[in-house]
Amino acid sequence: MKIICHGGAGHTPKVQDGVDKAAEEGWKILKKTNNALLAATAATIVMEDDFRFNAGTGSCLRDDGRVQNDAAVATSDGKMGAITNLQDFKNPVLVARELLDEFVTMLAGEGAIQFALEKGFKKTKVIGSEKGWTGDTVGAVAQSSDGQIAVASSTGGVRGRPVGRVGDTPLWGSGFYCDKNIGILATGVGEAITEQLMCYRVYQYSEDLEEAMNWGVKLLPKDVGVGIIGIHSNGQIYGSSNTTMPFTIIKD
Repeated sequence: MKIICHGGAGHTPKVQDGVDKAAEEGWKILKKTNNALLAATAATIVMEDDFRFNAGTGSCLRDDGRVQNDAAVATSDGKMGAITNLQDFKNPVLVARELLDEFVTMLAGEGAIQFALEKGFKKTKVIGSEKGWTGDTVGAVAQSSDGQIAVASSTGGVRGRPVGRVGDTPLWGSGFYCDKNIGILATGVGEAITEQLMCYRVYQYSEDLEEAMNWGVKLLPKDVGVGIIGIHSNGQIYGSSNTTMPFTIIKD
């Protein structure tokens, strides 16, 4: 069993304790249930509920002064769910998880809001953060003892972005990817990550996770912050970044 969590590329190391707490909660769930999806989700929720992170309650404000969230989950058995431009829900990752058993894999804006309400989630006024930056995205990758892998990611995006902007977090192959061989998440400047199809290209580059991730972060200029975390079925667990990126690994 393994879990790795990150608190966002470019985020201050001062929030390392929050990432540690998320990983510990995910690990507790993983040990109790042996369910990678529940573990990755639980870890991500801890950071969504921590105002210091750019996700959930601490999300950056868009240019109209409101919060707009993206989130994604995926599992190694081929399921995925993503939401974008969600408003007034403090744990977007839970809404994304509800899509795993639906035919539709991604919902945006009013459609995502309506879906959340139909699934029993209640709107909560999310005030968000006035900070100029808080790091980009939070996320977790977990693996159960039987080799099942799951990823979960959540973000408030970029401060001052235009209404309707979509970053890499909910985009399959760019911000997240998961199959029987790997679970991988990206964090950083969403447009740059999307242009590089970051997660899928890193996966394709090499089965050596360290080599692949170090190659991946070099795809972007040093002044464009990016980070990657992941777990490979060959037993590797790793995180790499060209900037500060608080992350935590727990494994047995």
